[in-house]
This record gives sequence, C-alpha cells and structure tokens, in this order.
Amino acid sequence: MALIVHKYGGTSMGSTERIRNVARRVAKWVKAGHQIVVVPSAMSGETNRLLALAAELEPAQRTDGIRRELDALAATGEQASSALLAIALQAEGLGSISFTGWQVPVRTDSSYTKARIESIDGENIRQQLQQGKVVIVTGFQGIDADHNITTLGRGGSDTSAVAIAAALQADECLIYTDVDGVYTTDPRVVANAKRLKSISFEEMLELASLGSKVLQIRSVEFAGKYRVPLRVLSSFTPWDIDLAEEARSGTLITFEEDEKMEKAVVSGIAFTRDEAKISVLGVPDTPGIAYQILGAVADANIEVDVIIQNLSKDGKTDLSFTVTRGDYERTLQLLQDKVVPKLGEGTKVVGNPNISKVSIVGIGMRSHSGVASTMFRTLSQENVNIQMITTSEIKTSVVIDEKYVELAVRSLHTAFGLDGDTRIEVPQRNG
Repeated sequence: MALIVHKYGGTSMGSTERIRNVARRVAKWVKAGHQIVVVPSAMSGETNRLLALAAELEPAQRTDGIRRELDALAATGEQASSALLAIALQAEGLGSISFTGWQVPVRTDSSYTKARIESIDGENIRQQLQQGKVVIVTGFQGIDADHNITTLGRGGSDTSAVAIAAALQADECLIYTDVDGVYTTDPRVVANAKRLKSISFEEMLELASLGSKVLQIRSVEFAGKYRVPLRVLSSFTPWDIDLAEEARSGTLITFEEDEKMEKAVVSGIAFTRDEAKISVLGVPDTPGIAYQILGAVADANIEVDVIIQNLSKDGKTDLSFTVTRGDYERTLQLLQDKVVPKLGEGTKVVGNPNISKVSIVGIGMRSHSGVASTMFRTLSQENVNIQMITTSEIKTSVVIDEKYVELAVRSLHTAFGLDGDTRIEVPQRNG
C-alpha cells in the first residue's frame, strides 16, 4: 500500500460531471489498496469570477486590509471544490473528508496574495487516513501566525500538493492536468513536439523558470528541496483506464539521471514572449554603478532577468537588462526620474518592449561541448539576431526579437534532434 497525493487543476474540476469522474478515478486507486490525499483547485474560472467581483468594489488604493479580504474571498473557490469532491466520493461509497488549509493547518507568512509556506502539520490528515478515509485538502491557501487566511498566488495548488506530499512523506505526488505530460516544447508552436517519459528535477526547474507552463516553479523548487517524486499526467484519460498503465503514464520528474537521459544533450526548449529590454547608455564605469541602477529597480519590486554590461570605453559603459513587459513602462520612468539624473551628463535610457527569450535546457550539456555554438549557428542560418546571451551549467538562453520566437523554437527543436532522427552533431567533451 502506498500513500499517494493527487492534485487536480481547475479544468479537471470544471463541472459536476468532471468532479464525478475525479471521484471515480480516486476510488479506483483506493480500491487498489492505496491511501489517497487529494488537493483540488477551484473550479475553472471561479477564482477569476470572485476577483472580478472584488475589482468592482475595491478602492483605487489596494491596502494590506484589502489584500487580506481578497485572500479570504479567493480561498472560497477551493473550499467549494473540495467539499463537492468529498460529496462525490461518498456517493462512490468511500469515506471522505475535506479540510481547508487552516484546518490542516498549512502555516504561511503574512504576504497576502503571495504567501509562502512555512510548515504543515499533517496529524489531522494522518488520523483520517488511518480511519480509511480519502482526505481532500484545499490547495492554494493556508493561515498566518495571526490566524488570517492567506493564498499562495496563481498556480499555488501545485505547491500545496507537493508541500503536503513532503509533509506526509508520500510515495509519489501525481499532478493531473489538461496535458498528458511535459513536452520537449510547446506543442502549439511545434506540432511534433514529443512527450518526455522522464526529466530531471534540475531540467524541470529550469524549464519552469524559463517559460514552461506545465508546473508552477515554486512547486518544482519544493519538490527538489524535499525530494518528492512528481509525475505530470492527464486527467482526461478515461477514469477507468488500467491502474498500472495510468501509474506509468505522463512524465516522471526524478532525481535519477541515468545514462539514457545523459545521451539527450538538450531535453527541452522553453520560451517567454512577454519580455522587454532596457539599456542605460553612457554610465560611468566605476565600482557600484550596477548596484546604483539595479538596486533602485529592485527596491521598486521589479524583477530583473538577463543582465549584460559592456566593455568600458573612455570611462563609460552601457548596462542592459530585461524585465517583464508589464514592468517596462514603470522601469523606464523610474530610471529616467530617479537614476539617470544622478549618473551625470550624457547618460540616457533606451528600451525595446518587443523581445522574447528562448532557452535550451538539458543535463547532457554538462558533458558535451559545442552546444551553445550549435544554438548560435542554427539561429544564424535562420537570420535571427541574438541581442543578449546568458548561460548556466544546463541551459543557454538568448534574447531575440519577439517576431522570430516561433521560428527560433522550431529550428532549434529540429537542430537538437527533438522532432526526428536527424541531429546536428555536438562533439563530446574530452575528459
């Protein structure tokens, strides 16, 4: 008998018929002898509906008091879906009970709308499991030290599920979603993208941080920290699919880096469209200048991604960095109003709000040379100009014009042998 955590997304919980199918699927696992904890999201569209109602009423200035109430409001979506699932399970003849995040309790900090989990007390869950019940725990939410309801931010149910699996030392956490696993890239861009049978946590973490939408990045970080085996699989297969087949389906995210995985130089290609590039030109090339510019940006809670500083010429240099497109205008205004006046005459700020980032990811890059040059050569052959480059041990990212992103993804997918038998050879590093 194994202890398994199931997580179901909003689409999977989108109607009473879908909830009934979730209950039947869970019942199948229970009847096979497993203990099951289920973490459901709110029904599809419900959180947006609730927050839209709040938007009609809230004042222009969003205070912590307003954020507190937004969390109390948004948390009701998961509470409703959990109770409905518990009812559906009882209709299937199973004992079941639903817990809210604060009944478990899932303890968080007090950062309303984006709280972080600090601890989970699994005792209530264990007691109910020992009584033979299926335990449903609301995702996305918890409680702070002052007993206020908090939420973890969009996609937080993934994090809730992994955290609960870690607290219970579950054998596996199954993330049921509307796709059937992790693909080499977005199938909407590359029609012949392939589903991966397995991928390492390191690779999944990179892909999630670089634009892959399959899993929320915080859930992958949590899984890596507490070594929780994860599997991403489809909730739209028939509920009565053979259990052994279902247990092997989807994509396993694992710590096991076997030889077969090492042979795949590049495992996946991720991309983000909503990036913007900002350059501060003609700044003094003196110690602390990067902090003077980027520190002000960080103080405004604006997240910076790729950063490049050019070589000095005549005591001046240029600093370029990327931010999300939503922060572009605010960052430009901040630099022009508060930073540039302190940097001296001749300094100016320019930007481009229409760029994208494309990244190749693979643990096989550790043992192969020439991977980056293959990427650059492929993009050159397609006349795609590279504006910025950043690398790590298992990834290389480039910033390009947004209009070329799909061309870049498709050409790289082919170049690294992800959609066919032809692969541009990458020589193995000696030693």
